[in-house]
Amino acid sequence: MNPNGILILHKPRGMTSHDCVMKIRRLFQTKKVGHTGTLDPDVTGVLPICIGKATKVVEYMSGYSKQYEGEVTVGFSTTTEDKSGDKVESKKVVEKWSQQFIAMTLNEFEGDIVQIPPMYSAVKVNGKKLYEYARAGKQVERPERNITIHSIELLSDVVYQDNTASFRFRVHCSKGTYVRTLAVDIGRKLGYPAHMSDLVRTLSGPYHIEESITFEELEMKKEMCTLTEVLIPFDTAVNYLPKAVVDQETEMKIKNGSVIPVQKGLEQNRFTVYNENGECLAVYKRHPTKEDFVKPEKMFWTGEPI
Repeated sequence: MNPNGILILHKPRGMTSHDCVMKIRRLFQTKKVGHTGTLDPDVTGVLPICIGKATKVVEYMSGYSKQYEGEVTVGFSTTTEDKSGDKVESKKVVEKWSQQFIAMTLNEFEGDIVQIPPMYSAVKVNGKKLYEYARAGKQVERPERNITIHSIELLSDVVYQDNTASFRFRVHCSKGTYVRTLAVDIGRKLGYPAHMSDLVRTLSGPYHIEESITFEELEMKKEMCTLTEVLIPFDTAVNYLPKAVVDQETEMKIKNGSVIPVQKGLEQNRFTVYNENGECLAVYKRHPTKEDFVKPEKMFWTGEPI
């Protein structure tokens, strides 16, 4: 059936992103499948999956900002910074914080901040992933990373139970943000060990959880022979780039992957190129040595050269 497009998967709890890719390969009977940003097994929600021709746009999706809804539990920390890890440190919560106080504490994290990735993460140090060191019981110095919290807000009352305090929040953040670590840092700001006890990704770039589809729904679609109907066009992934529409003569040159002169509508550093029929042909960028020319960065046209 040669499926092509982007699937907005609602990732279930308990599966890795790689597990999801393997299952989708079986469902769509194709090997050409790639995900666009790892979600931890405990995390549910939006996981865009590129299938077929759409795998060409994966690299343009890595920089997407994300939105999450999660829960911080204050009172004890874990090895993995989420509820799946072993308890590390505990401290009985004796304060009774107001919603206003928690909201103000969350607001202190807005803007550009520095994070230290958790030991149980895929960040590489000296060629090895941090979780490999963690599983071997080794501690290594972790590189700081600069991230941006675009917005963060309190979503619930503060619930006190079993010497802990929990509350839900929504955060819109840049790529590379570890929300687990954010939960730990929020607890530290309150004076307590903490961990992330629940997390759902509600937004990845332009893709919202409301348009996501579960594996159960995919299985039903397959039985009804309507599986490919859930795929959305691959070029929705690059809609954030400037767009140029070219005439038929320029279209022929682009389909051959030609370097072309800069012309009206093609002045940007990087842009998508569409023909007059609305087909996305390529991503072009300014030529590194020829000032008045642009060159192909990624070709989407799959026909034979003309």
